[in-house]
Amino acid sequence: MSETGFRYFPAPAKLNLMLHITGRREDGFHLLQTVFQFLDYSDEIGFRLRVDGQVNRVTDIPGVSAEDDLMVKAAKLFAGYIDYFPGIDIDIRKKIPMGGGLGGGSSDAATVLLVLNSFFGKPLSVDKLAEAGLQLGADVPVFVRGHACWAEGVGEKIQPVKLSEPWFLVLDPGVHVSTAEVFSHSDLTRSSPLTTIAAFLEGAGRNDCVPVVQKQYPEIAAAMQWLDKYSPAKLTGTGACVFAEFATQQQAQKVFEQMPKKYQGFIARGLNRSPLLDLV
Repeated sequence: MSETGFRYFPAPAKLNLMLHITGRREDGFHLLQTVFQFLDYSDEIGFRLRVDGQVNRVTDIPGVSAEDDLMVKAAKLFAGYIDYFPGIDIDIRKKIPMGGGLGGGSSDAATVLLVLNSFFGKPLSVDKLAEAGLQLGADVPVFVRGHACWAEGVGEKIQPVKLSEPWFLVLDPGVHVSTAEVFSHSDLTRSSPLTTIAAFLEGAGRNDCVPVVQKQYPEIAAAMQWLDKYSPAKLTGTGACVFAEFATQQQAQKVFEQMPKKYQGFIARGLNRSPLLDLV
C-alpha cells in the first residue's frame, strides 16, 4: 500500500494478433474472428475505500471526464450488484496510449471489476463479472477472464488459446483512429471466410482493417512500412498502434533504438495470462 493509502493493481495492454471480419448482423454489429494476447505493459490503478458510497476518480485524464470514464462506470456497475458499497477512490498511472487499439480503457474497467470483487469477498463469479463487463465494452470480458484467447461473434464468444510468448515492439504513430469510421467505411472487407484456431497457429490470419486504415491514415501506413523492414508489421485492432514480433528482447531493443523520433513506442513480452489474476 502506498503512503496515500492506495493499493495498486495492473491493467495490462493487449494486441489483436489477427482480425477477420466475417459478416454483419442486422443490428449493424460486425461479426469477427480475432486473437487477443496480453502484454507485460500495464496501466496501474489504485484503490482506496471511502465511507460515503461515492465513486471518485482522483486523477485528471485529459479528454476523458469522470462521468465518461470506464473505470468509474465499472465501479458503479459493480456497486449495483452488492448490498452495501462504501465507495471508492480510484487513481490511475496511465502508460497505455489512449485510442491506440491496445485495449487500455477496457482493461482498466476489467481491473476495477476484478479488484472490487476481490475486496468484497468475490460475490460474483468470473462468468457473472464477464457478463457485467460486456455492458461496458466488447473487449472487457477478455480482460476479466485474463487468458489469451480466440474470440468470435461480436467478441463475446471466447476460447482460451496457448500462444508463444515472444517480444513485441509496439509503435505509436501519434494519430487517433476513429473505430466507428473504419467499421462504417464502404471499402472495408466484411466477408472473410471463417478460419480456425489451427490455421491461425500455422501462420494464417491478417487484419481486415489494414487497407482502410492505411488509406485513411497515411501516418500509420508509413509507420508500418518502416517497421516492416525489420519484422512483419501488423496493426492491432483498428489501430493506431502497430507492432512487430521478435524472438528476443535484444532484437526488439535494437530496432527500438533505431525508431524515428517522431514515433513513441515500447517493448513488451507477450503474455498468455494476465498478471492481474495472481493478485485477485
